[in-house]
Amino acid sequence: MSKAVAVGEKHLILGFKGVGFEIVPIDDSAKLVHELNLLSRNPEVGLVLITESMAEGASKAIEEFRMRSPAILTIIPTHEGSKQLSFREMRKSVERSLGVDILGKD
Repeated sequence: MSKAVAVGEKHLILGFKGVGFEIVPIDDSAKLVHELNLLSRNPEVGLVLITESMAEGASKAIEEFRMRSPAILTIIPTHEGSKQLSFREMRKSVERSLGVDILGKD
């Protein structure tokens, strides 16, 4: 069975533990890079959620994770409001897959 993991600030991801996620509390982007490296090598991980506030400073690490791991990685907005990072990531993936931007520009 695949594991689902939530990564980010503890107070923002703690609720995911109640629905069966493993949580990885971190407080800076440097730790995110390290954790993504570890998670990408774990074949049991099937889903990774990262808070948008942590993902902002680690786009290269996220790309490397996606190249190394078959797990789904999704960026989730926080209570502070979305910075549209997750939408931009999704749009980029759709455009890469289809060859055209069907979701439109910002």
